[in-house]
Amino acid sequence: MAATMVSSAGGLLAMLNEPHPSLKLHALSNLNAFVDHFWPEISTSVPIIESLYEDEEFDQRQLAALLVSKVFYYLSELNDSLSYALGAGSLFDVSEDSEYVNTLLAKAIDEYATLKTKAAESKILSADVDPRLEAIVERMLDKCITDGKYQQAIGMSIECRRLDKLREAITKSDNVHATLAYCMDVSHAFVNRREYRREVLLLLVKVYQDLASPDYLNICQCLMFLDQPDGVASILEKLLRSENKDDAMMAFQIALDLVENEHQAFLLRVRDQLSSPKLKPEQPAVTEPNPSVSEDTQMTDEAQPLIATVPESDPAEVTYAERLTKMKGILSGETSIQLTLQFLYSHNKSDLLILKTIKQSIEMRNSVCHSATIYANALMHAGTTVDTFLRENLDWLSRATNWAKFSATAGLGVIHRGHLQQGRSLMAPYLPQSGAGGGSPYSEGGALYALGLIHANHGEGIKQFLRDSLRSTNVEVVQHGACLGLGLAALGTADEDIYEELKSVLYTDSAVAGEAAGISMGLLMMGTASEKASEMLVYAHETQHEKIIRGLALGIALTVYGREEEADTLIEQMTLDQDAILRYGGMYALALAYSGTANNKAIRQLLHFAVSDVSDDVRRTAVLALGFVLYSDPEQTPRTVALLAESYNPHVRYGAAMAVGISCAGTGLSEAISLLEPLTSDVTDFVRQGALIAMAMVMIQTSEASDSRVGAFRYFFFLTYMSAVPCQMGCQKSKQVGLAQTGKPPFHL
Repeated sequence: MAATMVSSAGGLLAMLNEPHPSLKLHALSNLNAFVDHFWPEISTSVPIIESLYEDEEFDQRQLAALLVSKVFYYLSELNDSLSYALGAGSLFDVSEDSEYVNTLLAKAIDEYATLKTKAAESKILSADVDPRLEAIVERMLDKCITDGKYQQAIGMSIECRRLDKLREAITKSDNVHATLAYCMDVSHAFVNRREYRREVLLLLVKVYQDLASPDYLNICQCLMFLDQPDGVASILEKLLRSENKDDAMMAFQIALDLVENEHQAFLLRVRDQLSSPKLKPEQPAVTEPNPSVSEDTQMTDEAQPLIATVPESDPAEVTYAERLTKMKGILSGETSIQLTLQFLYSHNKSDLLILKTIKQSIEMRNSVCHSATIYANALMHAGTTVDTFLRENLDWLSRATNWAKFSATAGLGVIHRGHLQQGRSLMAPYLPQSGAGGGSPYSEGGALYALGLIHANHGEGIKQFLRDSLRSTNVEVVQHGACLGLGLAALGTADEDIYEELKSVLYTDSAVAGEAAGISMGLLMMGTASEKASEMLVYAHETQHEKIIRGLALGIALTVYGREEEADTLIEQMTLDQDAILRYGGMYALALAYSGTANNKAIRQLLHFAVSDVSDDVRRTAVLALGFVLYSDPEQTPRTVALLAESYNPHVRYGAAMAVGISCAGTGLSEAISLLEPLTSDVTDFVRQGALIAMAMVMIQTSEASDSRVGAFRYFFFLTYMSAVPCQMGCQKSKQVGLAQTGKPPFHL
């Protein structure tokens, strides 16, 4: 009410020049109350108010600082406003619900978080942070915790790298388990730097372990990310040894969840660290006769047998042994794979008539379509073990030659994916036969590759056979298949012996075998960020074979899978290389290192190369790589590549289509379909090809009820393979179906 009666701040400003401190205090108090209305007038006297703040003998320096801060806030000078707000000390009330306070708090938190992040990234132990700024942030965090705004406190603590306050917010929350789960989600979704995410998860593990009833499932998930198999093994063993049956069930559930992440090397280390049960030997013990007793006495004493029974094993150890056997079966992947096989086989609904129609429609001598039909069959029946189509068309299948034969044989590995028990016997007719000749090297190489596909990421039982096959042949096609199979079987295990064998194949400088060896070395070292990548990069500069360089480029990219900022140095080396093939590999390294993170830095780098590199291969791959980085946020991908899909460069358009296909696979996302639809009628053939593949990926398991364009797209495929050159009637029919179902013209050839 008083503010409406005052028409000017001139009188109060004049009092600032009075010598008596009480008059200055009166002026500052009232100006602070009326600053919202008279800040333009007060701004002319800012130097006077600043001088009061700088006068160390003036008792109300903090009030002067608060007034200057508010004036600078209205002048949109937020840096100066925050600086004086820090000088206001406790007079800057963080609990005040005003636009001024909220804006400066946000500014303070951003400033503090930036300083702490820079200090952490530069490995400085103590950040050079203004203690007044730190005090404001701490007051804000304390207020959030006191008010019960735990999620807000968690977000601020993580952003400001205050793990002490993070722990306090979690432990003081009403529901600690729910708060921990929220914190874990936040750390995975919003903490960009992998190293800092590890620190947060390590704190969460400690908090989990301090609870009266620890959540072992989430603890083990954290420990897996932290790469601590010994911690997981100790928890699993503790649960398996428990007398409570529910604890054992929890252990099995934890193991199944860990297996879903398909980190073979980690699971094998967990399995190996589980201690063996302390069981007594089952062999009977023989009691020797007592020589001091007479022979007659021994013969007549039938109550004392010569064979004594060993005491039975501890029942607890017997129970643990039974549970351990089941646990090792789960950790090896055999249990879940067997269940998956049974499910896929019993729920197989693939339509063989589609394959039959395609086979009859394509040209008899068209090797491209012949191979494509084989691939289609493999994809339709992946993991089902149903190879009926191939068995019924053996004569037709035998028309495949050279690399088509290699791929056809390898396709059996896709169909029998996970058939660990009988995989080798199924592929036996095609495998290299010792002492026997006459087999096609393409079939033999494809069969070895198929074994790798069957045992991918679960290759304990087949690795030795593949190594023996690799050693026993000098045929480069067979070596090619053996290398790929071995890389898949030993995926991510970083086995030094296997690496040396692959390296020896690489150093033969055979283009065909060397390409596969380079890729397989990457598969073997996948996600390890091993120093071996530098060794591979050196050889890529030395060799003259483009195939080997390409294989090594992909292999190097695989080694940094999921390593995020740890891979930045290697990525920079590759992306700045003069060789376009290595820059192409650098794009894949970016894609794999930051896969699923939606990291802004990675996206910016890929977009930069997509529009600036001189090589079409690099530009295409840079755009395609966006699909890997953004697959966790599929809605963002069509927006990100929308302009690239309209590029003059067909390679960029192809990359945009594939990026959408990879990122939005199985989503049926309307925006993705709308972006791909024009590309299916692009003037460039390979762009149309990429758009059709991507559209099929987006529409995986999508019904016409969710998007009416699905029906038109399927009918378009039917028309395409029914006739290489559509007749007039077919075009008219396609048009009618498209208009009836979508209200738009159909997809065109």
